[in-house]
Formats: sequence, C-alpha cells, structure tokens
Amino acid sequence: MAMADLDHVERLRGHWARELPDLDTTPMAVLGRAYRLSNLIRPGIERCFARFGLDRGEFDVLCTLRRSGAPYRLTPTDLYRSLMISSGGLTHRLVRLEKAGLIRREKALEDGRSLLVMLTEEGVRQVEDAFRADMANEMRFLEGIAPDRRAALAELLKELLLSIEAHAPPEDAGPGAD
Repeated sequence: MAMADLDHVERLRGHWARELPDLDTTPMAVLGRAYRLSNLIRPGIERCFARFGLDRGEFDVLCTLRRSGAPYRLTPTDLYRSLMISSGGLTHRLVRLEKAGLIRREKALEDGRSLLVMLTEEGVRQVEDAFRADMANEMRFLEGIAPDRRAALAELLKELLLSIEAHAPPEDAGPGAD
C-alpha cells in the first residue's frame, strides 16, 4: 500500500509495528481513529455554534431543554444529571444563557423552594436554528461515505459504545450526544 493511501493512524501503527512487532495495535485502528476524528471535527462544530453566539456547553444545555419536549423546562438537578456536569458548571452556563435571553429560571409552582429552567421563545428559535446548522455541518463530514456504509458504521459504533458503557462506571460515561 502506498504511503498516500495510509491515514495518520495507519502510519503510526506502522511505526509501532516496526518498533514493537509483538504488540497488537488494533485498539489504535478503532479508538485512535475515533479520537483523531473528534479532534479534526471539533473546530468546525465549535465555529458553527459560535455563529449563534454559543459554546458547546451552552448548546448542550439548550438542546437538553428542547429535547425534553414542551414546555421545554427542567429542574437544574435534571439538567446537570443529563449533562453529567457539576452543579457549579451548570450554574455558570445558566447565568450566561439567562443574560442572553435564551432561558429563564422560575420558581416551581408545586414547590416554591425549587427552580425550573425553561427555554424562552428566543431560546427555542435559536437552539432549533443552531441544531439544524450543526446537523448540516456534520453531514458534510460524512459526504465521502455512501449512505449504506454510514448506516453500517453507525451500527458498529453503537455496538462499541454499548459494550464500553456496559463496563464503564457511570462517572466515566461522559456527556451524551445531542
């Protein structure tokens, strides 16, 4: 195989095969590529969110609220559990989103001691626009793969994710996909 036909990970595996020929580098073939893909697509995704005045964390909060269904409100506890972040990290995001007019916090009617976080009309519009733009942006990353092969890849990645999630402690699961 010509060097031009090798991706970055395959070149690294070739180096390791030369240096440590007894070591199976199969994990690099899968997980190394997943890591490299994440690093390569992250800047484009972050630029997409920035067009809407959002960072990834703020986008995640808005998406979580929007996915919850009308009336698009959750308790802060439900939010930070869903996002798997600290309550302090969530508070910082909520302050920024409230200042931007995308969410509001209100006392819960059934328990005046607790708060609810809810999307404003502008928040609903903005997260829907940002999510549509994000999906169009991410679809461009997949254009080089035929649709049937995308589906097969998605199934294989799902199988891998389920296997890893089944053995990972809850705190290692990380944030979910939007």
